[in-house]
Amino acid sequence: MAPRLERFVSPGKGNGLRATAGVRRGELLFSAEPLASCVSNRVRGDVCHRCFTRRETLLRCSQCKTARYCNITCQKQAWSVHKRECKCLRGLLPRVPTDSVRLAARLIFALFSPSKGSSKELYTLEEHESHLTSMSEQKKQGLSQLASMLELYLRQEAPDLAQEMTSSLPPSCREPLSLIAKVTCNCFTVSDGELQEIGVGLYPSLSLLNHDCRPNCVMVFEGTKLQLRAVRDIKPEEELTISYIETLSLTEDRQRQLEEQYHFTCHCQRCDSQDKDGLMLSGEEATWRLLKEALPRLEEQKAESRWEALIKSCSHFLSTVGDDLPDENLYKLRLTDMALDASVHLGHWEEAVRYGEKTLPVYRQYYPDPHPVHGVQLMRVGKLQHYLEHIADALDTFKQAFQIIKLTHGDDHPLTADLLMKMEECRSELDQKSSSSH
Repeated sequence: MAPRLERFVSPGKGNGLRATAGVRRGELLFSAEPLASCVSNRVRGDVCHRCFTRRETLLRCSQCKTARYCNITCQKQAWSVHKRECKCLRGLLPRVPTDSVRLAARLIFALFSPSKGSSKELYTLEEHESHLTSMSEQKKQGLSQLASMLELYLRQEAPDLAQEMTSSLPPSCREPLSLIAKVTCNCFTVSDGELQEIGVGLYPSLSLLNHDCRPNCVMVFEGTKLQLRAVRDIKPEEELTISYIETLSLTEDRQRQLEEQYHFTCHCQRCDSQDKDGLMLSGEEATWRLLKEALPRLEEQKAESRWEALIKSCSHFLSTVGDDLPDENLYKLRLTDMALDASVHLGHWEEAVRYGEKTLPVYRQYYPDPHPVHGVQLMRVGKLQHYLEHIADALDTFKQAFQIIKLTHGDDHPLTADLLMKMEECRSELDQKSSSSH
């Protein structure tokens, strides 16, 4: 198949990718396996370190006690990649290095023994930006600590590390600091079907994609395989863009995050017009400030899984503001989403469905193009409606989710298959009901 995209110089942005021909929305433009990837520390006990599948029970590597696998097959297939890492992990027990250190080490090992496929990349590691020159001293210091950790970690396995790095790595990657900086600026978060973070990976060619707060493409994962799909019709030679961050936030917050994390100022159409900021801050300022100030504490409760405290706080604030704030207000939406999460964790299904249904019209406004976040939210609410036997509502919600997911994930993705099955279940339950009532 002829490549659907090519490298070009994007005015004002440096390198970029553009379409070589017209593309219809929903079309797959590119799919890639990572040059290196690893499961996030946060979920390392729940996700297979080879295929990135979540499972209740996983086999543990008996040597490093850190890596987990679905079964013996996954463990055997992973050994060629895990072998060197295993020794490094054993040497640091009980400490486990950060995700970026583990990813950088895996990258080094991958470069020490390159596979056949890595030569087809549109963008080499040597060309990746480290952004060290534009970083604050504080950030550079943080990266220096990670670079020292990387050296300490690798010492277990590669005592002649400096020599090996000089002979196997491109010049700009031989310094641990420069390598760590490249890794942190260019890695992608790998997420599961529900868009929860499960790992990090490096996909060199796709690091060429530039950012837009209303992009024409999205990336979804199947295991570690990354798929790039169009969410709007794209003309020949039009630049392909993705969003580097979650776009449901105010212009100044998006710009600050992009500046801090990726070292550029966004001048996309959405930022320049501050589109949607008015809607996000709708309602009385004094009222929404109350919610805005409460958010950091609530996020802490969520991070610590203090669900009882969280649901109490959320319902208190939401009933305090009542209808004084429209549902479109960004801070009210964030609280409603947190209340949905807490209700699900506590098994309060009636409350969960009520909160979930409140978010859907708002998500529709904020995600005008088919967007995985909107599709997954619809799917969550549909599952709650189905569980509570609101079958007709569930079918309707699943149908809306399907319209989005088939475009963002494609027909072959497990999530699309899951949705089709849910719709089928609803239809047959409705048929049973109508035949038993006659």
